[in-house]
Amino acid sequence: MKKFFHYTLLIALCSLLFFGCGTDKKNDENLKIVTSFYPMYLDTINITRGVKGVEVVNLTPPQTGCLHDYQLTPEDMKTLETADIFVVNGLGMENFLDKVIETHPNLKIINASDSPEIVPIMEDGVPNPHVWMSLTYSIQQVKNISSKLCELDPERAENYKRYTLDYVDELTTLRDEMHLSLTLLPNKDIVTFHEAFPYFAAEFGLNIVATIEREPGTEPTPQELAETIEKINSLPVKVIFTEPQYSPKAAETIARETGAKIFELDPIVTGEAKPENLLDYVNRMLNNLMTLIKALQ
Repeated sequence: MKKFFHYTLLIALCSLLFFGCGTDKKNDENLKIVTSFYPMYLDTINITRGVKGVEVVNLTPPQTGCLHDYQLTPEDMKTLETADIFVVNGLGMENFLDKVIETHPNLKIINASDSPEIVPIMEDGVPNPHVWMSLTYSIQQVKNISSKLCELDPERAENYKRYTLDYVDELTTLRDEMHLSLTLLPNKDIVTFHEAFPYFAAEFGLNIVATIEREPGTEPTPQELAETIEKINSLPVKVIFTEPQYSPKAAETIARETGAKIFELDPIVTGEAKPENLLDYVNRMLNNLMTLIKALQ
């Protein structure tokens, strides 16, 4: 009986050692990936779609938009506390990244823009981070994320590779279709709302004549307004492209002065982080294509 008591006690102690952390203890077989914002979420769910034991969570709220001035919340910090991998765009988009690295030194970070194939467009000595708006660079970001995931989670690597090939094929078809359609446009001059479209323009041979707001929410100065109006008045086709995420107030003011028509181009920075949105990037890029054809014919 005494021997049995010691044996039972030993089992109890072992149980405490293994399960003493309660529900906070993560299952080592599961992988939690957190993405910084919507474009990174779309890339990652396409790479990991249906892979058993992999959870993908987007950090920022659906309406956040670009992360230029985003501040981490206590809830964000809790989300990162339970993450295994954090997927970011890089190039300064996540201005809070240094804080994340400092507070979560063991968190594995995948920088989707960290490869020699992606050459940043520099503006006043600072890289423009909106690389996902180039189809070529978006494809490279998908490949970069997939490659790092395969390194960090080799047991699921074959699944990641298979789904990556499927999504890259989808994006390549989209890129070829957009190139073919936009090459035929007679007008290539565009006026955009903010600095989200230089990579898009470079990809498809468009010429950004003017940008209304350097940063969303920063009203143009009277001088900038006058210069933009002058540039638009010189164009054969007067159109302004706003973005669905931001107020079109400044664009409407310019449109009244110039007679320009207003259209929407979507930088695809907001959206519901749901698995059923796998092809949201593709669909919204096709909408951008249709908008450009309508505006610039």
